[in-house]
Amino acid sequence: MFVTRLVSGIVLVAVALVTIISGGWVLWGTLLALSLIGVFELYRAVGLWKKENLSLTVTGLAGVVFYYCLLGLADQAYTMTGLIFVLIALMAVYVFSYPKYQAEQVMAAFFGVIYVAVMLSYIYQTRNLEDGAFVVWLIFLCSWGCDTCAYCVGMLIGKHKMSPRLSPKKSIEGAVGGVCGAALLGAIYAAAVGNHLKGEGNQILIYAGICAVGALISMVGDLAASAIKRNHDIKDYGKLIPGHGGVLDRFDSVIFTAPVIYFLALLAM
Repeated sequence: MFVTRLVSGIVLVAVALVTIISGGWVLWGTLLALSLIGVFELYRAVGLWKKENLSLTVTGLAGVVFYYCLLGLADQAYTMTGLIFVLIALMAVYVFSYPKYQAEQVMAAFFGVIYVAVMLSYIYQTRNLEDGAFVVWLIFLCSWGCDTCAYCVGMLIGKHKMSPRLSPKKSIEGAVGGVCGAALLGAIYAAAVGNHLKGEGNQILIYAGICAVGALISMVGDLAASAIKRNHDIKDYGKLIPGHGGVLDRFDSVIFTAPVIYFLALLAM
């Protein structure tokens, strides 16, 4: 299992390097594919992906494509309008096929578009910022970096459970170690690329602070994905990534950190 996870992790890092460094349509297309797979995994987990629900789930997936088309081809300001039209389309399916669907199913379908597709799209939007070629890596430093540091610290000195009913292996000591580790990684990263940054102020402190906040949010994303799985009695969202599970299993924290890093970057840089 360890070897499988390691190999899969190396492949993931390689794909991330190629797509994010390339940016543009390469990154846009990769995130669209990941979003479609992630929404499919979520729909399957909550019981929406069934033959009798086909019109609702297909509308949700079409909404993901529509949103990304607006993001890539139109001004970013139109994406909110696009989401309103996605909601209208889902409600149209609901009312014109009534009483086939329950209101909760429509809410879950729309939630999937926001939770997976929209939040993941902030990787692309962050990449397009000034200094975005460097800032975008903070999303992964503060999510995957926090996860790794929290695991190591928790294994060494973790005693107090952070959320015993939801994730009994996670400790408060591990969480603190994850936040501190992510902040340190952010500072080291800023020191390494500082000569290429155009932002004003002490970039080392700014990047460290952004990573610390992002790390806190990443833990919420991790626990939120776990809560959904526990609610629906599943171990993993999928088997796409050997040793890691599905897209949502690997990107659960990234989904939350991406929009946070985007808006913090706008405020701080």
